[in-house]
Amino acid sequence: MIDKRYITKIFLIDDDFMYSNIIKLALEENDAYDIHVFQSGEDFFSNIHLNPDIAIIDYNLPGMSGLEILKKIKHIDPNISTIFLSGQNKIEIVVEAYNSGANNYIIKNNNVILELKQCLENLRVNSNLRKEVQHLREQIIDRNKYQSIIGESPAVLQVLKLVQKIENTNLITLITGESGTGKEVVAKTIHYNSPRKRNSFIAVNVAAIPADLIESELFGHEKGAFTGAESKRIGKFEESHQGTIFLDEIGEMALDLQTKLLRVLQDNKITRIGSNKEISIDMRVIAATNKNLAERVNEGKFREDLFYRLQGFLIHLPPLRQRGNDILILAKSFLTEFCKNNKMAPKTLSSGATENLLNYPWPGNVRELKSTIERAALMSNSDKVEVDDLIFSTVVV
Repeated sequence: MIDKRYITKIFLIDDDFMYSNIIKLALEENDAYDIHVFQSGEDFFSNIHLNPDIAIIDYNLPGMSGLEILKKIKHIDPNISTIFLSGQNKIEIVVEAYNSGANNYIIKNNNVILELKQCLENLRVNSNLRKEVQHLREQIIDRNKYQSIIGESPAVLQVLKLVQKIENTNLITLITGESGTGKEVVAKTIHYNSPRKRNSFIAVNVAAIPADLIESELFGHEKGAFTGAESKRIGKFEESHQGTIFLDEIGEMALDLQTKLLRVLQDNKITRIGSNKEISIDMRVIAATNKNLAERVNEGKFREDLFYRLQGFLIHLPPLRQRGNDILILAKSFLTEFCKNNKMAPKTLSSGATENLLNYPWPGNVRELKSTIERAALMSNSDKVEVDDLIFSTVVV
C-alpha cells in the first residue's frame, strides 16, 4: 500500500470534458496518482488550497488562458510542477511556455498518453523527493533551543515536535501530565521561543491562591473596591499584556471564576474589581493541569465550554517511569548542576545507583528525581553516588 504522503495529486485543466476524462481514466491505472479534473482556470484556482503536486494545463481555454494560469500558479506556489497539453506546435508558443515556468510541453497527438505518463513519472519522483526533504526537516529538532527540556526518549521528542509547531502561534495551549512532569518548564520553553519572548512570562498557580484573593490576583482591583483595597492593583492578566500567562492547576479553579476566565479567553478583555471599564489585553494563554478535565466536567466541577476552549492545542507530558533512559540523562544533569552550584567536586553515579534509579517508579516524576539526586550528592562521601546515598520518598515494590 502506498504511503499517503507519496500519493501524487494531479490537477487537469481542460474544457473538453470527454478528452479530459479519457486522460483521467488512463492515468488512474497508476495507484500513485490522484486525479482531479477542472474545466476552467477559475475552477482550478478555487480548489488550489487542496495543494496539487502537478498541474496539467490545456493551452487553449475559455476565460483565463493556459499561459495566464501557468504564471499565476508559479506566483502562488513555484513548487507545483506544470505540464502544457496543446494542439499548438509553433516554436514561439513552446518557448513562451517554458520561459513562463512550464516543466514540459506535450503536443496532443496519438502518443499523448504515453508521453504524459513518462513525463508524470519523472515529475512524481521529484515531487516525492521534495516531500521527503520536507518531512525530514519537520523531524529535525534544534536542541539548542530546547535545552531546558532534557531527554531523548520518543515521548520527549514528540513533546518537542509539538512545542516546535505551537511556539510561533497564539493558540490557547493546554499542558497535561502528572505532578512533577515539568509542565511549567514546557510553558516557559514555548514562551521564550515565541515572538513574545521579550515580554513577561507570568505564572499563576491557581490552587495556591486563597479563593477570596484569586479574582483580585488575576483581574486586579481599584482603590476602595473592597475592604483592605487601599490602592489600585494591576492583576496578572494585565501584567502579561503582550507576553504569556501560565495558569497552572487550572482544574482547581472555582466555577464562578471559570465563567469569568471563559469571557477573557473569548473577548481578550478584563475588568478590574470595582471598575466598569473594560481593558483590552494582548496575551498568550497556556494552562496546565494534572487532573482529568473531562472527568471534572462530568462531575460538574469544570465548565464544559471552558474545557473545549482550552483544547486549542494539547500537549501531554509523559510520566518519568515511561521515559526509559531519560531517567539517567536527567539524573546526571542534576548531579552535575548541583555539584557545580555548590562548589563540590564532580560526582558520578555508581552502577548500583544507576540500576536503582531505573527500577524506581518515580511517583513524583522529574521533581522527585531532582530532589533525590541533590540529597544523594550531599550524602555521598566519595566521588560516586552509591546505592546507600539514595533515599527514595516511597518504598520500592
